[in-house]
Amino acid sequence: MANKKISRREFLGQAASCLALMGASTLPGKHLFRSPFLKNTSLSKKVIVIGIDGMDPQLLNNFVTRGEMPNFKKMISQQAYSTLGTTMPPQSPVAWASFITGCNPGGHGIFDFIHRDPAKFSPYLSTSRTTGSSESIDIGKYSFPLSGGKVENLRRGPAFWTTLEENGIPATMFAMPANFPVVQEGTSKSISGMGTPDLLGTYGMFTYFTDAEVPGKDKFTGGRVVPLTIVNHSAKAQLHGPKNSFRSVDEDTIVDVSITRDPNEEVARIKIDNHELVMKKGEWSEWLPLTFELLSSFASIHGMVRLYLQEVHPHIRLYVSPINIDPMDPTLPICNPTTYSRELSEVVGRFYTKGFPEDNKALSHGIFTNDEFFVHAKGVLDESLRVFNYQFSNFNDGFFFFYFSSVDQNSHMMWRLMDPRHPLYDPKASPETKNAVYYFYKAMDKVLGQVMSKVDQNTTLFVMSDHGFAPFTREFNISTWLVENGYTAMQDRSLMSRCNFYNYVDWSKTKAYVMGLNGIYLNLEGREKQGSLPLSEAEKVKNDLIAKLKEVRDPKTGQKVMANVYDASKIYSGPYLALAPDIVVGYNRGYRISDGAALGKFPEESLSDRKDLWSADHCMDNSTVPGVLLSNKEIIPSGSNIWDLAPSILSAFGLKAPKEMDGKPIFKA
Repeated sequence: MANKKISRREFLGQAASCLALMGASTLPGKHLFRSPFLKNTSLSKKVIVIGIDGMDPQLLNNFVTRGEMPNFKKMISQQAYSTLGTTMPPQSPVAWASFITGCNPGGHGIFDFIHRDPAKFSPYLSTSRTTGSSESIDIGKYSFPLSGGKVENLRRGPAFWTTLEENGIPATMFAMPANFPVVQEGTSKSISGMGTPDLLGTYGMFTYFTDAEVPGKDKFTGGRVVPLTIVNHSAKAQLHGPKNSFRSVDEDTIVDVSITRDPNEEVARIKIDNHELVMKKGEWSEWLPLTFELLSSFASIHGMVRLYLQEVHPHIRLYVSPINIDPMDPTLPICNPTTYSRELSEVVGRFYTKGFPEDNKALSHGIFTNDEFFVHAKGVLDESLRVFNYQFSNFNDGFFFFYFSSVDQNSHMMWRLMDPRHPLYDPKASPETKNAVYYFYKAMDKVLGQVMSKVDQNTTLFVMSDHGFAPFTREFNISTWLVENGYTAMQDRSLMSRCNFYNYVDWSKTKAYVMGLNGIYLNLEGREKQGSLPLSEAEKVKNDLIAKLKEVRDPKTGQKVMANVYDASKIYSGPYLALAPDIVVGYNRGYRISDGAALGKFPEESLSDRKDLWSADHCMDNSTVPGVLLSNKEIIPSGSNIWDLAPSILSAFGLKAPKEMDGKPIFKA
C-alpha cells in the first residue's frame, strides 16, 4: 500500500464526485410525499406565491396597456399592485436570499454571484460551496477518500418555511432560488432552483460535437467544442463528465458517443452511453439518463442530457445540453424529502434541475441562432408548465411557491430584438423572435389566470419578481478604470490587456480591486492575502474612490455611468456584514461591468460597447430596476421591499416573524 496522503479539494467542479462518495442518492418511491397530520388552526388559510424572475414593471404596464394581458389587467385594476423594492445590488441570488430570509444582505451573507476568500484570494460561487475529502489513501492510480466531502448552502439567516414547519403548516416549493443544497429535513416539499449547478459544478457547460470549424471556440465560456473526424459518414467521440475523485491524478469521467449519418438523408443514428436513437435534422431528444463510472459498477454518478441535432450535411453539428443532475437519481441534494424529485419525475417526467435552464451561452457563442434559442426556451417553459400544472392542481392547503425563469433569461437574450433603439437590434430577425419577450410575459398571464381561478377568501396570493430589467449597451471595465486612476497597480502596464485573473497586478502598490459584478474591495493589510493598504488609510481611500466613481461620465453619451456608489457599511446591517465588499457600485440604466472585468481581466478601454448577445440586464442600481408585486389583499401602496415578503407570508398565517428578520408585513392595518 502507498503511503497515506492528505489532500485538500475545495472547488465546485468536484461536487458530484464528493457527494457520490457520501452515498447522496435517492431511494425509490411510488407516492408523492404527504405531510403528517397537521393540527394548526391556521390551516384554513392558504398562501400562494408565483415568483417570476425578472418581470419588469415598465414592460408589464406596456403589455397591459396594449390590452394583451387580461389577467394581469384585472388584478391590477381590481386588487393591489405596486413596484417592489429590490436589493442592492439587484442580482438574483442576493434578492431571492432576501425573499427567503426577510433580511437585508447583511443578514444572509449573499452580496453577489461571486464572492472571494480574502485569505486565499480565490473566487467562489456565493450561494454554495463544496468541500472534498480531507484525507485519502493512494493505491496505484486510484485515490480512496477516508472521510466524506460535503456541499454547503452559504445562505445564512432564517428561512421563512422553517417557521411554517414549526407550526404544522405544509409547504410546497418548486425551483426555489438560492436554496441549493436543499436542507433535507423538515416536512416541506422542495426542489432547488437558481444556484443549482450542472453535474460539472458549473452554471452550465454544453458540449458541441462537430467536424466544422467553430470561430472563437478556444475562448468559449459555458461550453466546449469537441472536433469530430468523420470516416465513412461515422464519427466517435466522448462526452466528458465530472472529475473522478477516486483517481489520484485528475481525470474526467466519460461516456462514449458515436454518430452515423445517412449518406443522403438528413438523418443520423446516435449512440450515447446505453442509448441508441435515430434523429432528424432540427430535432430535440427527450432527456437521456447517463451513468458516469467511477470504479466500474462499485461507484457511479448519474446525470442526464438532451440532444439537438442541428445539422447532418455537409457537416455534423450535435449540441449536447449541460449535464443536469438527474431528478430520478440525484447525486446532489436538490430536494426534500430525499425521494421527492424522483417521485415527481415519475409523474411528470424528467425536468431541468440546473438553476438556469435556458442555455444563453449557446446563443452568445453562435451555436444557436435566435430562432433555435427561442425553440429551446419555449421547450424549457413547456416543461415548467407541465410541472406547475400537476403541482398546482394537487395543492389544497398551506403554502405554495413556484418559480418561473423564462421572463428573466429571455429578457437577457432577446430584449435587443424587440427594441429598434438597441445597438444589437436585428431588423431581419423573425417576427417570432422579435416578440419573444412578449411571448413569455403572455405565458405568465395565462398562469395568473389559472391561479386566480383557485383563489378564495381564505387565500392570500402574491405575484412578484425579484427585480426588473433594462437594456445593457455599454460596458464599464471598472478594473481598467481602477488602474487608470491609481487604485490598482500593474507590474507592467503593457501587459494589462493580457491579464487573466490579476496575474500581472502589483499587490504591494494596489489599494483596491474589483471582484464580482457590483463589488469593490480594498486591498487591506492583514485581511487580504496580499493586502498592502494600511487600515489607517482605508476610510480616506474608500471615500475618495466613491466620490470619483460618482462623477465618471461616458464620453460617447455624456451620461453619468453611475446612478450611485455605496459604502457597504452604510447600506447593510447584520451579522454577515464582514462578507460584503467595501464598496457597492450602482450603475445607471444601460451600463454594467464587463464579464471579463468582473473576474480579474483588464480590457484596454474603461468604457466600450456591449457586443455579447446577453444585452439586457439588471445588475445596475436598484432604483433603476425595481420588481413587481401584485396581491389579492390590500397592501401598503408603496415602499415595500423584497425582504418584506417573508414576514408577510408568515403574517398571512397569523404567525410572527423571527426576530432576525428585518422586513415588516406589508398588509394594510
